[in-house]
Amino acid sequence: MANILVVDDELGIRDLLFEILNDEGHNVELAENAAEARAARLRARPDLVLLDIWMPDTDGVSLLKEWATTGLLSMPVIMMSGHATIDTAVDATRIGAFAFLEKPITLQKLLKAVEQGLARETARRAAAAVVPSPSAYGAVVTIVGDNSPVPMLPTIVAVADPGPQSVQSFDLDRPLRDARDGFEKAYFEFHLAMEHGSMTRVAEKTGLERTHLYRKLKQLGVDLSRGRKSAV
Repeated sequence: MANILVVDDELGIRDLLFEILNDEGHNVELAENAAEARAARLRARPDLVLLDIWMPDTDGVSLLKEWATTGLLSMPVIMMSGHATIDTAVDATRIGAFAFLEKPITLQKLLKAVEQGLARETARRAAAAVVPSPSAYGAVVTIVGDNSPVPMLPTIVAVADPGPQSVQSFDLDRPLRDARDGFEKAYFEFHLAMEHGSMTRVAEKTGLERTHLYRKLKQLGVDLSRGRKSAV
């Protein structure tokens, strides 16, 4: 699952969050102050951070601002506090915090915020991986229906991180409807692989009603078992 860093000066809260997130299958690292959080951030490179605002050495908002100004705010950060004001929460989100949880934190709100934060991080990594393939430059390709070689455009590589690369190419010398169907099939296959075959999550990600999604996938000839680990 994910690597999550929990930063809180209260031992009871650290232990509770560790138990909950560990039971969800995540790898959890704990820090009780900003100094330990800095070291853990550089050492573990967490996928998500749960950060308390009120801490004795450096408060969470200051640490968040420090990460933002030094280029280290590359993961979703969920702020936590039992005494913060609305202005504090707004300031944190302006700096770059993903969400704000008020203590005492309910299990439902915690898991929902963590799930949404990790989903955004997965999407960010996938988008960052859509880059030109270096080996494509200087190569030539023959367009279907034309025997003359033309310079190859950079190949678009979509990567679900971690995992194997998936290179998509499309025949543009086709009727618009056929070309569009080819793209849509690749689009849905990508999201099925990202969500391990979960139709519920794919429906949420693509903005389609689940019944309509089933019909669409059947129409495009998408293999529904692709990337599936368990039925949802």
